[in-house]
Amino acid sequence: MTTTLEKSPLTAAPAASTPPRLRLLRHSLVLAKRNLVKTWRTPEQLIDVTLQPIIFLILFVYVFGGAISHGSQHQYLEFVLPGLLGQGIAMGSVALGQNLNADIEKGLFDRFRSLPIARSAPLVGAVFADFFRYLTMCMIFIGFGYILGYRITTNPASAVAAIALTIGFALSFCWISVWVGLKARTAGAVQGIMFLLILPLSFGSSTFVKVDTMPGWLQAFVKVNPITHLVGAVRGLMIGGPVTNPLIWTFGWMTGLLAVFVPLALRAYKKRI
Repeated sequence: MTTTLEKSPLTAAPAASTPPRLRLLRHSLVLAKRNLVKTWRTPEQLIDVTLQPIIFLILFVYVFGGAISHGSQHQYLEFVLPGLLGQGIAMGSVALGQNLNADIEKGLFDRFRSLPIARSAPLVGAVFADFFRYLTMCMIFIGFGYILGYRITTNPASAVAAIALTIGFALSFCWISVWVGLKARTAGAVQGIMFLLILPLSFGSSTFVKVDTMPGWLQAFVKVNPITHLVGAVRGLMIGGPVTNPLIWTFGWMTGLLAVFVPLALRAYKKRI
């Protein structure tokens, strides 16, 4: 009697018959699906991309909006929503590093190492899975913003471009969290380190107030801050204004983040496991 063994999607195709890049893509997508299934079974992991955007919009618009915009909370909503979107995707990246750190401590990556899969597939798969987290966050921000009275005044194509730019920046920025997650000893340390980075970047930017209201020494930092350029590009695409210069800066930062932190993360991954 002949027994047929069911093959795992990770090992179904012979390694020699598949080009390395296609192997990496296929294995990364399978592991991304694994991460999405894990998230589906523990929906509380989505609190930072579902409930947090709603809370932030309510707090900043109705607590600070009247004072900053001289009583016009609607005007402040138009200004701050793109800023909160930029801050939100930076803060949303923290969970990726924490989850990777926790998986390594549980020994899950030792199992991955024993499988005939691309070496970097677990990291790339985790980043791919985060695409849906960032897309969810964008939809929550814009959807709830519309309930509060926010309106996109450009056109649908520009709005889609703004969302695509935000997610693209998020997928570049999150490699910092991947690297920190591989270097830190505990998941709690990942959160502390990332917030030390994200808070100055988000508050020292054009997220909440206009740059010309800040002291000169702070403006120098704000004008090179990647969050400032992302927020400026998103504002221009959604409600009008300068787009070209902040867009070029944002693409430059995305390229730089990938060029620096992807190799650092892969090197840390090889040392950690």
